[in-house]
Amino acid sequence: MTATADVLVIGAGIVGCSTALELSRRGLDVLVLDKAGAPGMGSTSASSAIIRFNYSTWAGVAIAWESKFRWERWEEHLGHRDPNGLARFHRTGKLLLDVPLIPRQRMAALFDQAGIPYEVWDADTLAARVPGIDTGAYYPPKPVGSDAFFDEPRGRLGAVFTPDGGFVDDPRLAAANLAAAAVRRGARFAFRRRVTSIDRTGDVWRTGLDGRDTVEAPVLVNAAGPWSSRVNELAGAAHDFTVDVRPMRQEVHHTAAPPALRHRFPVIADLDLGVYFRPDTGGNLLVGGTEPECDPLQWIDDPDTVDLNATVPLFEAQLTRAARRLPDLTVPNRPRGIAGVYDVARDWTPIYDRTARPGFYVAIGTSGNQFKNAPVIGSLLDAIIDAVENGHDHDAEPVRYTCAHTGHEVDLGAFSRRRPVNTASSGTVMG
Repeated sequence: MTATADVLVIGAGIVGCSTALELSRRGLDVLVLDKAGAPGMGSTSASSAIIRFNYSTWAGVAIAWESKFRWERWEEHLGHRDPNGLARFHRTGKLLLDVPLIPRQRMAALFDQAGIPYEVWDADTLAARVPGIDTGAYYPPKPVGSDAFFDEPRGRLGAVFTPDGGFVDDPRLAAANLAAAAVRRGARFAFRRRVTSIDRTGDVWRTGLDGRDTVEAPVLVNAAGPWSSRVNELAGAAHDFTVDVRPMRQEVHHTAAPPALRHRFPVIADLDLGVYFRPDTGGNLLVGGTEPECDPLQWIDDPDTVDLNATVPLFEAQLTRAARRLPDLTVPNRPRGIAGVYDVARDWTPIYDRTARPGFYVAIGTSGNQFKNAPVIGSLLDAIIDAVENGHDHDAEPVRYTCAHTGHEVDLGAFSRRRPVNTASSGTVMG
């Protein structure tokens, strides 16, 4: 059996669903394929879903700030009230503790350029605003099993607070909301379908599924998350990338918040100790890591073989770091959390681009720090696809995108597959 479409999107995570919605809004016949059984069941479901605006580039900051307005008006952005419920943005504010890796002056300059409200807190203000927090400076992060981890602080930390930060309460539901809105516009989704081959004949991409069926479309979008490298190889489109992407296993953990923080506290990014945490439902805390240099990264070869259960060593490492910052936090004996697989670009900056193969586009290297930008990512891909398919040379003259809510202009060459490696990146999930 052969199906046809104007655009085939591989991957029904939040990036693929956002792309499907925007392409469908333009009247294109869009078919989305995914090996899972529903939208958002891969990397998206393991996301911490934090909404923040600090990135190392203007393009990153600008689209994060634009996305905030779309999260705040989620139903309006969707153009559809999903009968299964809507994901919700919780505006708790977000703190980035001072750390040499992310210079405050550079971040403040980008916030000023974008018009993002922020406050600079000294250590006393931080202690007053976040009850029970330890304001000690311990940088750089150290292995939790080392004697050095328990060294006395070498000073006190301040922070930058952005009151408009926060988190989305259900990342998988957010992807499902986008998928439902896309279906309402005419998009189709096919689940439990595995891509086994990709070939181009003439002006048409022919994608084989499960060794049986095929889909033909002139435009193909790779939004396959940790499987994106494999899709690029199948399409013969990986040869001119200056920035590579690789799958990485990550864990996030849950525990009860300290009593003083049970009711409300901001998202906190603590690269001083190598951890981040945010409020979770029921007075709980969600805790993840920021890839400190002292901890080995879990690069993997095959996403299909990854154990998605939380492990004791990572649970203890992340919770112990969180407990150093929040001394009243209790570290349970048993891990509670989930693992997922990120699709990580070498410089933690995503790739939204065309490729050297006609009609083949990528939205990859997104995991870990692009969930927050999902409402805009579909618009970026739509702008690139529309321009290139109508004869524009995006490589020579990158498309420029104007954000609908803020009016900011973004040079989409910042997300090119051929860009120089982003040396301003923190080298962590923070981008």
